Amino acid sequence: MADDQQAFPAQQQDPPGLTGAMDPVPDHGEQSYRGSGRLEGLRALITGGDSGIGRAAAIAFAREGADVAIGYLPEEEEDAQETARWVREAGRKVALLPGDLTDEATARALPDRAVEELGGLDVLVNNAGFQMARRDSVEDITTDEIDRVLKTNVYALLWVTQGALKHLSSGSSIINNSSIQAYQPSTSLLDYASTKAAINNLTVNLAAELGERGIRVNAVAPGPIWTPLQPATQPVAKLKEFGKDTPLGRAGQPAEVAPAFVFLASPREAGYVSATVVGVTGGKPVF
Repeated sequence: MADDQQAFPAQQQDPPGLTGAMDPVPDHGEQSYRGSGRLEGLRALITGGDSGIGRAAAIAFAREGADVAIGYLPEEEEDAQETARWVREAGRKVALLPGDLTDEATARALPDRAVEELGGLDVLVNNAGFQMARRDSVEDITTDEIDRVLKTNVYALLWVTQGALKHLSSGSSIINNSSIQAYQPSTSLLDYASTKAAINNLTVNLAAELGERGIRVNAVAPGPIWTPLQPATQPVAKLKEFGKDTPLGRAGQPAEVAPAFVFLASPREAGYVSATVVGVTGGKPVF
């Protein structure tokens, strides 16, 4: 990856956004990620697995030997099919599980659907998330927006986790997607940043509770990463400077985040790692 970056071209999409309309198209590791059997025989469920960090994690998991189920919104079918193609090309099984996780019944049932398709579950990646930064003040946040952000980022995480626990056993792991926003919150992302701080707390508490069952719980905290969420939820003017405020001076690519998920999912490499947040932030501190 280059150590500098030109401004992203002006562009905007309606949420949740699609990969194919992005300029440039993100790098998910399609041409670069090489597996070494670190997740051989495991079965993983990745929420928000159709695009962005979720797609990169799905590709990496598959190339490391895991079968993958991906949850996604029905309107993201195009992206989900492309992710599935890469998983199949890696020689692994893929399950496509559309559904809106802000609906409690849908969220709780998602792990059961994954198990029906894959035959079991070893790794849960709570990656689905939503933000909306196209506003100037806390007074502009509507109740509908608050509901969508909290239900997607916190409620769904808990509902999916509760549904998955009956399938997880000693040696299994849960990996949550946090954010640099939990540590350095932006005023335009007040509600989103609050949910990411909550996810850090949930990660530590779940690790304490589930440790006696041999289930590890960790989180990854990405910095500014070039995913469909950015042109779908950021003002066009902000995209010109997206990622330039990091010490490395650029936004990251989904392919640069996926290895952190692979490490935390690996029972061999991270078998004694729990209650940890791994930062992939371009140099911004996560403490």
